Amino acid sequence: MTDTINSALIRWEGFAGLPEFDRIADGDFTAAFDWAMADHNREIDAIAANPDAPDFANTVDALEVSGDALSRVSAVFFTRAGADTNPEIQKIEREIVPKLSSHYSAIGANKALFQRIDTLWQAREGLGLTGEQWRVLERHWKGFVRSGAQLEGAEQERLAAVNRRLAELGAAFGQNVLADESDWAMFLTQEDELAGLPDFLIDAMAGAASERGREGAYAVTLSRSIVEPFLTLSARRDLREKAFKAWTARGLSGGEHDNRDIMKETLALRAEKAALLGYENFAALKLDNTMAKTANAVDALLMDVWEKAVKAAAADEAELRELAAEEGYNGEIEAWDWRYYAEKLKARKFDFSESEVKPYLQLEKIIEACFAVAERLFGIRAVAKPDVKAYHPDVRVYEIRNADDELIALFLGDYFNRTSKRSGAWMNALQSQHRLTLPNGEQGEIPIVINVCNFAKPAAGKPALLSLDDARTLFHEFGHALHGMLSDVTYPSVSGTGVDRDFVELPSQLYEHWLTTPEVLKTYALHAETGEAMPEALMDKVLSAATFGQAFATVEYTACAIVDMRLHTAEHPPADPVAFQDGVLNAIGMPKAIAMRHAIPHFLHIFAGDGYSAGYYSYMWSEVLDADAFEAFEEAGNVFDPATAGKLKSEILTKGGSVAPEAAYQAFRGRMPGPEAMLKGRGLV
Repeated sequence: MTDTINSALIRWEGFAGLPEFDRIADGDFTAAFDWAMADHNREIDAIAANPDAPDFANTVDALEVSGDALSRVSAVFFTRAGADTNPEIQKIEREIVPKLSSHYSAIGANKALFQRIDTLWQAREGLGLTGEQWRVLERHWKGFVRSGAQLEGAEQERLAAVNRRLAELGAAFGQNVLADESDWAMFLTQEDELAGLPDFLIDAMAGAASERGREGAYAVTLSRSIVEPFLTLSARRDLREKAFKAWTARGLSGGEHDNRDIMKETLALRAEKAALLGYENFAALKLDNTMAKTANAVDALLMDVWEKAVKAAAADEAELRELAAEEGYNGEIEAWDWRYYAEKLKARKFDFSESEVKPYLQLEKIIEACFAVAERLFGIRAVAKPDVKAYHPDVRVYEIRNADDELIALFLGDYFNRTSKRSGAWMNALQSQHRLTLPNGEQGEIPIVINVCNFAKPAAGKPALLSLDDARTLFHEFGHALHGMLSDVTYPSVSGTGVDRDFVELPSQLYEHWLTTPEVLKTYALHAETGEAMPEALMDKVLSAATFGQAFATVEYTACAIVDMRLHTAEHPPADPVAFQDGVLNAIGMPKAIAMRHAIPHFLHIFAGDGYSAGYYSYMWSEVLDADAFEAFEEAGNVFDPATAGKLKSEILTKGGSVAPEAAYQAFRGRMPGPEAMLKGRGLV
């Protein structure tokens, strides 16, 4: 390593192996990326040119630990790019993303390297491989094939160019959405503009205005943790409409941040990529290595659920119209009305409101609950390290220790919204667990996992209060974190969340179930002012209302999943993706009063990279599994049943992608599930 490279990016010598973030400047990344890519190329060339016959150790093991320096630089940089960006980071991102794409395309096209992998793949039956090694070899072989290793000349070069351009487009798409979110705010200064808003939301809006230099005002922002409760609780219909239209217009502003051309080009290039690799369409390419396998299988699930959800939503809308008429509004229920009147209807039916529940859902107590449930189920505990610095002052660092007090992981929690953070919530791993020996001689690594959320930061001295949906999000992302932190495999490529896309949401969605168990609510749902536990009567109402609004939630989600799949199975890439989206929605009977959860101009899951492209359905596919999996605990008569929890840990959470998902689930449950438990959980049967 040369003196021009900041060693803090390559050698992580902070607390328990964390990067020393305070030693890393924005200007350090470009040179470090260039050096790390060159270093990775040297490693790849050495593997490809090895004069010894290929075997698992000198080819697959060597590949698994190659590029360690590049992985470290990338992990730090993309954590910053997503959770604490700035103009310099964004400029570097636009420059480095296509470089990285070219770098990995060149490795995927390396004929000598693929020949070694292919030799092992063709001889796999006689190599005496473990189950995990078989999965790892298969992953590498398929990865090379999908990278165009079997293509020749101009086709291989074209695929590399397509991948490079797709990487550029994905980065630009995400930056455009962030810009639209960060640039827009509706400042309220008059008392009547706050009509219907509870103190917790007013406090959060005051904090958001203060962050934007408007002391004394109240800001409605496009952070979901502010705009959704505003749409739910504001009595000012005109302000709800203004906020809703801004929220749904992200990426569609008509200016420099408009995403229409990006979507059009992205879809065309994805279709071209699929054709180059011999697939009928991009969905076929993406589904080839999933549990679902085919678009028809996905469509069958989605449309079955869709029909039930739309029917239930129509009945709900009729009730909302009646309620609105009683209150003097006789017009149609519009998309900016639904949440408002649904909240009133819920209050009438179940005699409580979100404003009544929210003081009992303190962020600090819900974090405690997340950790406590994990300790009871899986025997791990979190130890706060308040003096350890991360990449932003708001980020908290925890040791994760097992029952023998051994350090098994580090966990970073980044909970509050800020203008430098993209919207949504996610888990990522700075470092994945494995047991291989690295080029520097280190034997294995513990996982370092981050949860990023966008909860509204309260005004100084006020507690951070969550909605029930926010609390579920926190549990959901910690479920992903557990998948990463409990991993116990040999190879990094199948560690933790390195599983099929439509299996990855199982641990996260399953973990959500424990939030609303009476035992957890009684212990951790404590009033922010009085410290008293949530009254049993209120808890009963909350639990009895669990399926209220599920028709709405199912429609807004399933519409997204259907549009995603239709975009990527279209015979020809749409010339106007927004018109195509609208055509799909009209064809399936999208209710006028409900909007897609993510209209495609800001659908980060499928356009800011291709992680969930032709894969957004996976949340529902995994929900079929998680509903059935939680029934295993209920059937045991104890949602903390040690035997069932032990089986969940040993057969699913520790295994990562080292076994096929069907085999992992059947080892846990004894069979594969049908959709009945999921439909029941959503109140659709």
